[in-house]
Amino acid sequence: MADLVQELILLKRMSGTFGVMHIQPMNVFCDSKSAIHIATNPVFHERTKHIENDCHFVRNEVVTRNILLQHVDTTTQLAYIFTKPIGRDGFCVGVSRKAFRLGKFVQDINALRSSRWDSNRDLVLILIAYGGEGLYYFVEQFIWLTKSGLIDAKHSKWLQKISAWAELVGYVGSVSMKVRDLRKLREEETCVASTIEISVSRGIACDGEDEKMKMIKGKKTLKVLSIMQDLADGLMTISDIGDGKGVLSAPSVVSSAGLFSAIVSTHKNWVSC
Repeated sequence: MADLVQELILLKRMSGTFGVMHIQPMNVFCDSKSAIHIATNPVFHERTKHIENDCHFVRNEVVTRNILLQHVDTTTQLAYIFTKPIGRDGFCVGVSRKAFRLGKFVQDINALRSSRWDSNRDLVLILIAYGGEGLYYFVEQFIWLTKSGLIDAKHSKWLQKISAWAELVGYVGSVSMKVRDLRKLREEETCVASTIEISVSRGIACDGEDEKMKMIKGKKTLKVLSIMQDLADGLMTISDIGDGKGVLSAPSVVSSAGLFSAIVSTHKNWVSC
């Protein structure tokens, strides 16, 4: 700490020679509470004979308000980026989340590129769904960087707003597309039901049509559940946009939506297995 304070004083004096005056105390962030207490409290000096000179030097700069000592958590100490590696768990979790979001962004881009549409309305829905979700995952990369300290934390709030709005737009497009697909499934179901009815009236076996009907009903059920899951996730997104304010952001509402979404997701994965 003493070496750092010496460098700061040297930089301050050099700035002064160039006409750049710095009146406010210089912030010194330290992750050791003991070091801060020793530097600011004379009582500790009797038990720190081996660093007595450094203690007095730093304390003098604190008293004269040249520096201001502030505590910072070790995990967020930016000075350790090049001297101390991130822990294995933190590194794995951070990289895993970042890779997942980046992968989802690329997945949305590929889905957008390979999409086919029959009308301008379908094109708009595709752009809203995949574009909104893709933008959400893209902005999440920068939010991750603010949390890791590589981007100033002051940008975090508006980045989270953009992310939440993009996610909500994506859910709107996704629900609209799934409602469209559900209508097509119902039309297909009506056609198959008519075919089965005609076959039965004529005494013709229709085992293939019965299997097709079961598949359509299964797809309809999953599609309805998927729509309800998107609505639940959209509700939680609205809570993020409103910063937890409003009736829809009540803890009971948000927690219920999250639980419902988790149950639906589990059911869908179970069925797909």
